[in-house]
Amino acid sequence: MAAPPAPAAKGSPQPEPHAPEPGPGSAKRGREDSRAGRLSFCTKVCYGIGGVPNQIASSATAFYLQLFLLDIAQIPAAQVSLVLFGGKVSGAAADPVAGFFINRSQRTGSGRLMPWVLGCTPFIALAYFFLWFLPPFTSLRGLWYTTFYCLFQALATFFQVPYTALTMLLTPCPRERDSATAYRMTVEMAGTLMGATVHGLIVSGAHRPHRCEATATPGPVTVSPNAVEQSYLALFCTHASQLHDHVQDLVLAVLAHLYCIAAAVVVVTYPVCISLLCLGVKERPDPSAPASGPGLSFLAGLSLTTRHPPYLKLVISFLFISAAVQVEQSYLVLFCTHASQLHDHVQGLVLTVLVSAVLSTPLWEWVLQRFGKKTSAFGIFAMVPFAILLAAVPTAPVAYVVAFVSGVSIAVSLLLPWSMLPDVVDDFQLQHRHGPGLETIFYSSYVFFTKLSGACALGISTLSLEFSGYKAGVCKQAEEVVVTLKVLIGAVPTCMILAGLCILMVGSTPKTPSRDASSRLSLRRRTSYSLA
Repeated sequence: MAAPPAPAAKGSPQPEPHAPEPGPGSAKRGREDSRAGRLSFCTKVCYGIGGVPNQIASSATAFYLQLFLLDIAQIPAAQVSLVLFGGKVSGAAADPVAGFFINRSQRTGSGRLMPWVLGCTPFIALAYFFLWFLPPFTSLRGLWYTTFYCLFQALATFFQVPYTALTMLLTPCPRERDSATAYRMTVEMAGTLMGATVHGLIVSGAHRPHRCEATATPGPVTVSPNAVEQSYLALFCTHASQLHDHVQDLVLAVLAHLYCIAAAVVVVTYPVCISLLCLGVKERPDPSAPASGPGLSFLAGLSLTTRHPPYLKLVISFLFISAAVQVEQSYLVLFCTHASQLHDHVQGLVLTVLVSAVLSTPLWEWVLQRFGKKTSAFGIFAMVPFAILLAAVPTAPVAYVVAFVSGVSIAVSLLLPWSMLPDVVDDFQLQHRHGPGLETIFYSSYVFFTKLSGACALGISTLSLEFSGYKAGVCKQAEEVVVTLKVLIGAVPTCMILAGLCILMVGSTPKTPSRDASSRLSLRRRTSYSLA
């Protein structure tokens, strides 16, 4: 009888386990894994609802924060540039920090990622409210908004990184992950639409030219109740009292009060939506995974992920595309207010963008499944000619067409990277043998790079307004400002989108793993967890 093999010496390398060759039972196991990995409709919807508050807040800041800082808080454009740049950089810097701490966190009864989502929620809500609060002092307003915008961006990052990385722990089935991502994007956009509608309706009076019309001869024009109140307040202070010097401050106080109400409405959505997320979604890690213990350090994992070619191509391409979308969103309201006669259509245009994005997301999910993710990327190009058209012909019919097409393009630009990122993670793990936690590094570093590109784009573009002579609170901006806004709404997004698409189209993209590959990947994950 042969003697049993001697145990390996301490410290000697252990042989790597090999995945079993596909046998007759592999198809049966694949079908069982597919059924086990299915997500219910309720789980997908609750998962999408969890991200609604962050998207509502992000959409409000994207469309209205710049105008609020320039015209309501009346901060110089150079300081606004620093506020936007500092906030975006703080959010970007928080991404690797979030990835580091989440990667080292212990698994609890509610999971490894869910406690981070729950812990950040109350602090995000407070930071968001004070971001729209007008402090009584004027000399340090720039510092006030820089502080709270940096806090909001950093806390939102510590919320968003574990929330998006939760996709990898919902199910091992790639198709179900894509479906969950589509549900998340659709529900988030629907929530963003409702939030933007409420926010826009509340602050709509702040974007009408009532302050300029108040000094003119009043005529039989139709304005909103807020505009009537503000106009008569200005007339009373100018002609019926001795408060002429305080007219501007009183009007700004009324407008700032509207923004505070809108912020309070958004804050209420945080506890409601996060409660639904906790009730409807549970982390489902591999049963053989240990309760804790990452396989690689964060820096070692980051070094490996940033050297993976498909991941590099994905990140670099969407650096340009996401920056273009952020610039388009940030300057749409400013363009309609100061560079065209579309100030009465601001709310309608914002809603058109969001409605078209919501309605087109299921269509883009079908296109992704039917024609592939690389083909779907051409939908982003649709924004290019229409953005140029809006800058050249800023009329209401053209603006609504551009808003609709922009919403369709924004939908695919948001859906595509989050659908491709799980495939990139799977492609990496099929080629390497490492412990758990790398999905968090992939997600956090991706968000870091895209936020950094957005910070640079918004900071430089807002600084260009300062150089062109933008003046806060004036009824009519200089011609140089108008030209600058046209360039920012047309030429700048066009160049960045074209650059991003060219990079994305070069070379091949990771394919969705087949059933056998998915089974081998699931086995490799179990093996890596046990080795960790």
